[in-house]
Amino acid sequence: MRKYLPTLSELVDRLSIAQLKEVFITEHKDEYAQEISDIVHDIQVLLDEQDGKVTAETVRAIVVLSQMNLHIWHNESNYRKGIKDGNNLELTHGLNGIRNTAKNKIQEVVGGRKDYKIDCLAAEFKDWEISWDGGIESKRN
Repeated sequence: MRKYLPTLSELVDRLSIAQLKEVFITEHKDEYAQEISDIVHDIQVLLDEQDGKVTAETVRAIVVLSQMNLHIWHNESNYRKGIKDGNNLELTHGLNGIRNTAKNKIQEVVGGRKDYKIDCLAAEFKDWEISWDGGIESKRN
């Protein structure tokens, strides 16, 4: 019986990151492909339990989550390489808040635990705000 295994949103987040690794860290492509296969299996098990509860809004949250992961990947990669142009760790921090909001959106549909520590974006990053539910919100529990 599950007690504290990854939620659907955590599995989707991990899938997004593993997919980035499969593309960008090609020397371990086979290992990441296996991880992806395992995650996809577990996601399917959880979706089978949902009986069609996943909605278009859930899909949108997954897209937002994946986009935030890609930008964070590039931002942190540039930081490690010493590239300062366009690189901002404060933005990464704010994007992590958007990631957590997207994960919570997924959990709203399927149930389960949420992350309640969601930081809002600094004023200079307002272009990154997401229009959840038809309005602009950078912070949502």
